[in-house]
Formats: sequence, C-alpha cells, structure tokens
Amino acid sequence: MKILHRLFKIGQAESHAAIDKLEDPIKMIEQGLRDMNENRDMAMRSLAEVKAMLIRRNKELKTQQEIEQDLHNKSMLLLKKAQQGEVEPQEADELVKSNLKRKAEISKEVNFIKQDVTSLENQVATLEQNVNRIKTEIKQWENELRTLKARVKVGDATLKINKQMTSMDSAGVVSMLERMREKVMQHEALAEAYGDLAQTRETDQQRMDKRVQDLSLDDELKELKRQMGMDNTPADK
Repeated sequence: MKILHRLFKIGQAESHAAIDKLEDPIKMIEQGLRDMNENRDMAMRSLAEVKAMLIRRNKELKTQQEIEQDLHNKSMLLLKKAQQGEVEPQEADELVKSNLKRKAEISKEVNFIKQDVTSLENQVATLEQNVNRIKTEIKQWENELRTLKARVKVGDATLKINKQMTSMDSAGVVSMLERMREKVMQHEALAEAYGDLAQTRETDQQRMDKRVQDLSLDDELKELKRQMGMDNTPADK
C-alpha cells in the first residue's frame, strides 16, 4: 500500500524519481491495484466471518439471559408458594439455592459472552472501517490512473509532434516548393506549346483542303484520266 501510495503522489520529487526507475510504471500500478482488490476481497470475507460470529454470540447471549431470568422467576415463584404453604419451606429453600447456584454460573457465562460480543463489535467496526478505506483508496487510485494514462497519451503525442516540428527543415521545404513550382510551370509551358503545334497542324490541313477545293473540276478529271491511262493528250516533246 505504501509503495502504491508513493507511486500515485506524482507531484512529489521522490515519486518522480521512483517512476523514472521503472520500465513500465503503469503496469506496476495496475498490478498493485489488482493486489489491493484481492486484499479488499479477503478483508470483506474476514468481515463477513466476524459478523457471523457476532450474530451467533448475540444469540447465545440472549439465550443465556433468558435462562438467567427464568431461574430468577422460578426462585421467586418457589418462595411465594412456600409463603402460601403450597410448598414446604425447606424444600423451597433447597430448590431456590439450586436455582441461585445455576443462575450464578449462567451470570458468569453471560458476562463472558458480553465481553466477547463487545470485542467482536470492535473488530467488526475496525474491519468495516478498513474495508471502506480500501474501497475509497482503490477508487481514487483507479481514477488517478485513468487520468495518468490519458496524460501519458497526450504527452506522447505532444512529444512526437514537437520532435517532428523540431526536425523539420524549413529551408529545405521552401526549396522543394520552389522546385515543384518551377516544374509545374515547365509542364504548363510544355502543354501550351503542344497546344500551339496542334493548332498549327490543323491550320496546314485546312489550307491543303482549301487548295484541293480550289482545283478546277477539269484539272481533277484530267488528273484522274491520266492516272487511269485514258489521257490521249500528246506528251510534250
């Protein structure tokens, strides 16, 4: 319990030092909490056993007190009957003495049981206090452990981000951006040039089509006949 208590006092320098020496403090704390839960279960079983003893002794005390009271009542009744002549005085005295003797023994047992009951009541009160304290501390430590786990995650994430930011080369990033910008501009210029070439080719084709269209039908007919060998025009000498 003391070790766990120290581990949870994160604000103290001793606890910082103790945790720094552990390879995995969270697992150690979780194991400590499991041990504490086992101790709580054992304490609760002990509490139940002591309560059962207390209940049994209280019943025994009540029974003995009833016997004690019954002996007292019988003694009073015998003396009354002897006074009224229903029982011989000597016989009544003997019976009353026997009852008083037994009553004395019962009284001793009653006193002993009362002491036992008082002791058991004190034990029950102490055990209940300890069990409640263990429950409260376990609940508090479990809540604090959840908080610490969250803080560890946030701390790890912050550390990674800060390391990344520290290792970033701003000059290198700017240089890469400049090269990328230049490369994009080159690609855009090249695309524009190919677009101009495509327009130029299209214009040449249009001119050729226009030139063909401008040929007279006669010239086309002559050319077609010449290709087919039907041209009777004498060749130039």
